[in-house]
Amino acid sequence: MEKKTTVIAAALVVIVLAGAAFAGLYLASQGQSAPAPPTTVPTQATTSQAALIQVVAAENFWGSLVSQLGGSRTQVLSIVTDPNADPHEYEGNSADAAAIANAAFVIVNGAGYDDWALKMIAASNTPHQVVLNVQELIGQTVGANPHFWYSPYYVNDTVKAMYNDLISIDPADTAYFTQQYVSLNASLGVYNARISEIKAQFAGTKVGSTESIFVYLGNATGLDVVSPPAFMDAVAEGNDPPAQSIVQFQQLIQNGTITVLVYNEQTVTPLTQSIKALAASKGIPIVGVTETIQPPDVPFQVWMNAELLQLQNALNAQALGQ
Repeated sequence: MEKKTTVIAAALVVIVLAGAAFAGLYLASQGQSAPAPPTTVPTQATTSQAALIQVVAAENFWGSLVSQLGGSRTQVLSIVTDPNADPHEYEGNSADAAAIANAAFVIVNGAGYDDWALKMIAASNTPHQVVLNVQELIGQTVGANPHFWYSPYYVNDTVKAMYNDLISIDPADTAYFTQQYVSLNASLGVYNARISEIKAQFAGTKVGSTESIFVYLGNATGLDVVSPPAFMDAVAEGNDPPAQSIVQFQQLIQNGTITVLVYNEQTVTPLTQSIKALAASKGIPIVGVTETIQPPDVPFQVWMNAELLQLQNALNAQALGQ
């Protein structure tokens, strides 16, 4: 944890120093420009500038982003934040239900990741409440890989939707939300630039992952995630992987096909620990990733950039034969 904290602190310094240099980079990479205020006022319920918009995010990765967008105009509660628990296994409680019932804006991941929140939303049936379901936004199915926040493309889509939803709730603060949106995208540009760097340096490099959490980011960085999908999906769902997928994964490690192993530190089982130990015995670098933001009080992009920095360093070390 000391090493990870050091890396995260270093990443924070990088973001602070480089943010201006990368201003607008993320929007440009997506073929977008900073949005202009809407020409028409949405018909959704509005709030006065004096009243904070009550926002509930089922998970803190979405909560961090909406908090940065909403700034001083919002009060954001993220429910799933525990870095020592598997978010797949979270079950909501009465306090969560009350918070959701009283929120003007609720953000859920969908795809079976936070069904407890969807049930609470349906049960409360709060009038004029705006609900953003990321899975529905990006056109994915309920059974899809639910780790959407590990895709920079889905993050971009979600941030844009959050921005539009905040305006629909409080159109009087459109100019403020637009300023926040442009600033957030400039900050996200640093983490997107690192994704581009990794892709330019290491596209096609074969890596493994103990869980499907890394698949979206692996695709974005151009890496070839060769660990058996059946293994990764089963671990993500809390099931035992098929025996054949276990053997295949072990062989990929033993014969040196995998150069780096990405290890989900929040879905740990005896089997994933054995895979990690096998990789370590073969001198394969281990890159730890998490489902929720760690440390929980840093911004989304600082957390993500720190993980990418560890990945980049591991790939560099392998390339140098260290």
